[in-house]
Amino acid sequence: MDLKLIRPMTEEFAEYLRDESRSVGSAEHIAFPRTQDEIREILKACYASGEKVTVQGARTGLAAAAVPYGGCIVNLNKMNRVTAMRHEGGDYYITLQPGVVLSELKKMIGSKKFDTTDWDEASNAAYVDFCKDGEFFFSPDPTEASATIGGMVCCNASGARSYHYGPTRGHITKVTMVLSDGRTLTETRGGECANGYDAVFTCDDGSKISAKLPTYEMPKTKNASGYYAAKDMELIDVLIGSDGTLGVVSEIEVKLLPLPQIIWGVSLLFENEQSSLRFVDQLRGSVEGVASVEFFDSGALDILREQKKKSTAFSALPVIEPFVNTVVYVELHCDTEEQAQQRLFAVGDAFTAAGGKEENSWVARNQSDLDRLMFFRHAVPESVNMLIDQRKQKDPTITKLGADMSVPDAHLFDVVKMYRDTLKENNLESATWGHVGNNHLHVNVLPNNGEEYARAKELFKVWAANVSKMGGAVSAEHGVGKLKAAFLTIMYGDRHIDEMRALKRAFDPKWQLGVGNLFTEKEGI
Repeated sequence: MDLKLIRPMTEEFAEYLRDESRSVGSAEHIAFPRTQDEIREILKACYASGEKVTVQGARTGLAAAAVPYGGCIVNLNKMNRVTAMRHEGGDYYITLQPGVVLSELKKMIGSKKFDTTDWDEASNAAYVDFCKDGEFFFSPDPTEASATIGGMVCCNASGARSYHYGPTRGHITKVTMVLSDGRTLTETRGGECANGYDAVFTCDDGSKISAKLPTYEMPKTKNASGYYAAKDMELIDVLIGSDGTLGVVSEIEVKLLPLPQIIWGVSLLFENEQSSLRFVDQLRGSVEGVASVEFFDSGALDILREQKKKSTAFSALPVIEPFVNTVVYVELHCDTEEQAQQRLFAVGDAFTAAGGKEENSWVARNQSDLDRLMFFRHAVPESVNMLIDQRKQKDPTITKLGADMSVPDAHLFDVVKMYRDTLKENNLESATWGHVGNNHLHVNVLPNNGEEYARAKELFKVWAANVSKMGGAVSAEHGVGKLKAAFLTIMYGDRHIDEMRALKRAFDPKWQLGVGNLFTEKEGI
């Protein structure tokens, strides 16, 4: 290609062939657009030549969606500007490019400092109101705060606070996407809807895309598995969570929420796992203002204990006594300290009713203590990654294998029993943490060698089948990407996968975008 925006793939860009899944791909070209118009030019050139396109953000994903299968990489990191603000009905909305990093957006919102150089008059007026108003926040909080907002939109990311506030989807009010042929499509919340399962998308130039939506029933639980589809749905939701297979997201509008006046956290230390699950079951629906309910099992705690001994970087971790088998973290969002105190007592009542002891808890009532508990939460996956990297030096064929499955409330005990029984049967080491309030646990198998790795991969297929039978989702927040495509077929079946293929074909007739994500191409569809 002779287009100046598209560069040949050389060794200096080798890092862009991989993401946090530790998978490595290949590519012939790479591009770093700064504007929507540049994305359009790149995609038009690729459309003309037939070259495949893989879109990337910060490459923090765990499902290899950003790992290229040949062709051209379109990396959006340079599209990192907040471009507008809107104030309507007491609410604030921010328009941004997809490469804006979550941690940077949080800083801008918290400090109320934005670069408004190119903002229009209406945006500047909204910004003046925003600076005079109370505190606000963007609630989605995936563990990896270096994720980009575009990446979060592509996989409908969530995080701990999605227990109360829901995943990214509910906080997105507008998405603009560049299609494979260079056209743009903008969908807004409250805008175009399907007629049953028949959808007509109106592109910004007035042209139409007619498509049939998949007819499967979405699981009634936390879900980021494949295309969102429902009868008479808003069409913006087809774009959110589409894993880079329908187009390249070029602009996003997000809605901000008022920041709670009081945020308290409490870590509850349990002597056995069953007590912790009884506590979670009791807590749900009985205590108001619970923003997140997080879980750390004995395997995860043992790894943290070792890290605290070995590394000064983990010296700030609290001491975890040997009797502690499981930790559950609960975060409360409240309007007043009196309200927070009442809710903390209610959490304590549920804790003791489940067999816990009042003295076995850590309460955080200020930002410093909250930061310490957050460090504890983030240290778990970091420590596991370090452990796997050490083992990988002995056997390069292995990686960490992390489950991202969820089930309805009624099956929390069932799914945990399934994990425990099958791990024991297969003699596999594991560490488990995650969003237990949503019955969404990240069970991480820690293989010592290639044989254990292969056995664990087969076990994950068994889990996917059983979770699907429970009415659950094979991916709750990380998206499907390339690594979980087989699980998606297990979850929905071949007929519904074909429906997804047909939807993709309507958007991407040459099958150029996100090749390998969600499913493979099939002749005749």
